[in-house]
Amino acid sequence: MIGVKTLRAINAMRWAACTGFAAALLHVPSAAQDDASGWSLDPYARAEIGVVLSESEDRDDELIINGNGGYLRGQFGVTIGDDVTEVRLEADRIEVERFGSATGRDSFNRDRLTASITQKLDDDWEIELRARMYDDLVSVEFVDTDEFQASVQLEYEPERAHRFQLRATWRDREYDDGDGPGGTSTHGEGVRVDAGYRHRMGRYHYINFDLRTEDISSDNPQRGYSRDSVSASYTRPITSDLRVRPALELRQTSFDGRLTPGNELREDTQIVPEFELLWWPGSWRIEAEAKYIFADSNDPVRDRRGYRFSLSVGHVF
Repeated sequence: MIGVKTLRAINAMRWAACTGFAAALLHVPSAAQDDASGWSLDPYARAEIGVVLSESEDRDDELIINGNGGYLRGQFGVTIGDDVTEVRLEADRIEVERFGSATGRDSFNRDRLTASITQKLDDDWEIELRARMYDDLVSVEFVDTDEFQASVQLEYEPERAHRFQLRATWRDREYDDGDGPGGTSTHGEGVRVDAGYRHRMGRYHYINFDLRTEDISSDNPQRGYSRDSVSASYTRPITSDLRVRPALELRQTSFDGRLTPGNELREDTQIVPEFELLWWPGSWRIEAEAKYIFADSNDPVRDRRGYRFSLSVGHVF
């Protein structure tokens, strides 16, 4: 059953898409005038297939959880704009099949719709407004979440070597948990703030630092949480098509209403080193990733260690 907030999210996304197209059409009256006005229309698409192998175990090696699976993903979008203004509309769908799921949910699909407009303010500054809607998202607090989000991002790039970004996002979530009045869905909402810095040393040669803080409040205490995370990554090209990317992330999560066996509020800490190999020959995108997750928690069942390997093959059009 679709809740009131989901209907509002759908209407908001439709409004964002319509206004985005309207703004573009005001500047691009017809395709014949693209060259004269400087505006252009650029459609794009991507198809991807991937496999994930993962396993984790608790501190006593008594609980082993397998998370193996495969997925198919399709993406289609269009950008309309010039050197100053860009409107982007995008649809993305992923189909996931789990092999021996630990959650009891063997397969699922996730849809995402995005509408955004980016405006250059001058040579150094630009601003982006974005609306995004998810259907059937697997989130931190629940396995079946619908979400609408609206965000604004400021970017400052005084030179190609240095880029700073700051994004604030409002998220409105609906959980298909049946825990609301009369067996309806429950809701959550909150703010996420992302800050990032990228230092560019050459073509595909970067150092990235990212900070994130987020919070979800809900009438259902099982759904509320707060999380802070920090990550760093280094991307280095090996050849014109091949590059490597080691990274490290630290996440701290506190839950509003989830209790440990000792009757304390649950708190989790994760340290995730990873290594990624990116091979992009022509229009193909072949990516392999290896992670090891150190998860410490005051809930012994959630105190785990485990690996995650993934391989994907994609093609862009």
